[in-house]
Amino acid sequence: MISGRYLKAWIEEDLTRKMVFLGGPRQVGKTTLAKRILADRNLSEDSSYRNWDVLEDRKEILREKLPSESSLVVLDEVHKFVRWRSLVKGFFDKFSPRRTILVTGSARLDYFRKGGDSLQGRYHYYRLHPLTLPELQQLYPESCDLDVLLKFGGFPEPFFSRSERDWRRWQMERQSRIVQEDLRDLERIQEAGKVELLMDALPTRVGAPLSIKSLQEDLMVAHATVARWLDILENLYFCFRISPYGSPRIRAVKKEQKLYLWDWSLIEDPGARFENFVASHLLKYCHFVQDTQGHKMELRYLRDTDKREVDFVVLQNKKPIFAVEAKLSDTALSPHIKYFSERTSIPLFFQTHLGSAWFGDATTQGQTIPFSDLCRKLNLV
Repeated sequence: MISGRYLKAWIEEDLTRKMVFLGGPRQVGKTTLAKRILADRNLSEDSSYRNWDVLEDRKEILREKLPSESSLVVLDEVHKFVRWRSLVKGFFDKFSPRRTILVTGSARLDYFRKGGDSLQGRYHYYRLHPLTLPELQQLYPESCDLDVLLKFGGFPEPFFSRSERDWRRWQMERQSRIVQEDLRDLERIQEAGKVELLMDALPTRVGAPLSIKSLQEDLMVAHATVARWLDILENLYFCFRISPYGSPRIRAVKKEQKLYLWDWSLIEDPGARFENFVASHLLKYCHFVQDTQGHKMELRYLRDTDKREVDFVVLQNKKPIFAVEAKLSDTALSPHIKYFSERTSIPLFFQTHLGSAWFGDATTQGQTIPFSDLCRKLNLV
């Protein structure tokens, strides 16, 4: 259903010069996008598409037998093959620029590419995010319902189904495949059942300072084990963490991270779900700017030792460009915004919500703004 995703034109342009690696969560639409690119080149899936999870395709990959006549070859989930780096490097070096490769996978390909032969200079890396409000407004304005997006999440299948029954079944199958397939194929984990328990526990930790000690006590495993499992779940695009932003004039917390999920529909608390919803839109913006323009982008948060907090700060090339506080309703501006605006170099402060009110000034005391208007104002994707 989704074919003209927001990264499509950028990927097609880069494929004229280099390989492209496309990472992102399972079932976010990577394969659909890759096949759409093949179709637009009048290339058949039989001659140009190989999936590691398909037995016949895996046999060809293990024999290092790739289609040599197609101008573009799509390799899906090939990072699960231990020698995948050498395979794609050898193919690219032999056939470029006449033929190139698009590698897709439900794990951080920038992480799993480490080691082995260097691929430096041979590829560009993109991260495909779930559907967000601005992307839906551009692609499918008739389906663009903010309440539906908040409820069912931005993964195409449950969003377009709009069925709670289908959503529940999809969630169970997705989590099972992450643990039973992706985790098993990429990491040596003996206690997969406890990783599932960790995944079940994380939605209630969204938005608050993350305590690994608390998770360790709940799961009855070592601190280092929980820390490693969280790293793995990040690499598999289940969750992401953001760090605090410091400033010389505030007593900022230094180490406490906050955790969010790639699928905000898993979060029951309405306030935490909306905060995660905003975080996902801002992370998508950061990844898009970094992947397409080459700027170093960071998503952080503001919090001092007196527990004053603003939910998000976006940095470009280490300089803050705006901050965002997420509230469910269009209430008065948080006093923390004024406090931090006077003590940091952040040029713009917004407080976004699900209501309709506009008031304030982003450059002075901060501006309250509906979320849909914030997306347009900041050119989110």
